[in-house]
Amino acid sequence: MNKSLLKTPYFMINESKLIENLEKAKHLKEISGVKLVLALKCFSTWGVFDIIKPYLDGSTSSGPFEVKLGHETFGGETHAYSVGYTEDDVREVADICDKMIFNSQSQLAAYRHIVEGKASLGLRLNPGVSYAGQDLANPARKYSRLGVQADHIDTSVFESIDGVMFHMNCENKDVDAFIALLDAISEQFGEHLNKLDWVSMGGGVFFTWPGYDIAKLGATLKAFSDKHGVQMYLEPGEAIITKTTDLVVTVVDIVENDKKTAIVNSATEAHRLDTLIYDEPASILEANPEGEHEYVIGSCSCLAGDQFCVANFDEPLKVGQQLHIMDSAGYTMVKLNWFNGLKMPSIYCERSSGNIEKLNEFGYEDFKRSLSQWSVS
Repeated sequence: MNKSLLKTPYFMINESKLIENLEKAKHLKEISGVKLVLALKCFSTWGVFDIIKPYLDGSTSSGPFEVKLGHETFGGETHAYSVGYTEDDVREVADICDKMIFNSQSQLAAYRHIVEGKASLGLRLNPGVSYAGQDLANPARKYSRLGVQADHIDTSVFESIDGVMFHMNCENKDVDAFIALLDAISEQFGEHLNKLDWVSMGGGVFFTWPGYDIAKLGATLKAFSDKHGVQMYLEPGEAIITKTTDLVVTVVDIVENDKKTAIVNSATEAHRLDTLIYDEPASILEANPEGEHEYVIGSCSCLAGDQFCVANFDEPLKVGQQLHIMDSAGYTMVKLNWFNGLKMPSIYCERSSGNIEKLNEFGYEDFKRSLSQWSVS
């Protein structure tokens, strides 16, 4: 398949770049003894799980459909977690998950009888400390609903569960900051952790970021595991797929209102939602910060503030020109939607051999079926 013939918009996952991240994950596992489970809430494109599975130990979820997907397409350990289960949710996944982690003591008490004898029981704890760039993504934010606060815990619960999960990092590229959080957890919950079989530290630890001290992280995780006698888990998402995928778009128009805007055939609200939610500008492969020609890279949605970024280029942009919006794997494909009835990006993988493999494409019938299933007369 010739890349130049592909119709935009589309995602292109690069297998070689993915393997670079996975090799770092493999090294971390070897030096620390930690187990790694892929966070499907970040990346669920199962067409490339054949690349990821040999390196990781399983998958973790935030809802029942993700549990099913992990069980069916990833294998290994399947961890089930939800902020709020219904009884139907629990019954739906109890037979196919290896660990079921509850968000509250009340949910644990209500549904543990369904899970006992089938899966390892866990509880999410909220240590009240975190590392997050924005309050929106901060699990320890004021009035947080995520996990049990230390002063609310009925300590007898530790006699009847197998493990606990903490998740208090968001894109944490600072190993020393993570170590400080681990130390705080050990001091706050140590006597309880000593009774357990496993501890998950959740996701958000960006150990594949350039220059990250993996050796230091590995030594810290091993020391924590040895101290409390527990199997340690991390739930990487972005760390596995960072810098592996471009969203390729085409300039369809150029308009000017004090600034020039290049309108592309994609939208943050439909195809790269976190750019909009967190107000974090995208990066364009073809851009040059020193370039003389500045453009707003605007979407083709009707939302007035829907834009990818402001970028400079060496030469003026032209209608029909393709742009590569970089680092577009995490929290993108899992959040695709049909806003404005825009064409949804196809998904491809460029294999290490150079071959282009189509993983999925979407058309009008997918849009129509997502809204109603009966015939319209």
